[in-house]
Amino acid sequence: MAIIINIDVMLAKRKMSVTELSERVGITMANMSILKNGKAKAVRLATLEAICKALDCQPGDILEYRSDDVH
Repeated sequence: MAIIINIDVMLAKRKMSVTELSERVGITMANMSILKNGKAKAVRLATLEAICKALDCQPGDILEYRSDDVH
């Protein structure tokens, strides 16, 4: 996948658990794990906004693009 989700990096920087983040964002642990592990097919902007608010960060701190092209 070309879009990398860096929630685990931000959680470590903020010294926050996945459980705490899922409670603050208002989504289940199962859905947070899917997001964190890069298995999600889509992310609602409202969810992204809530994650950024909880982690005090920008969307670019969480989402990263990597080209799949091999040169």
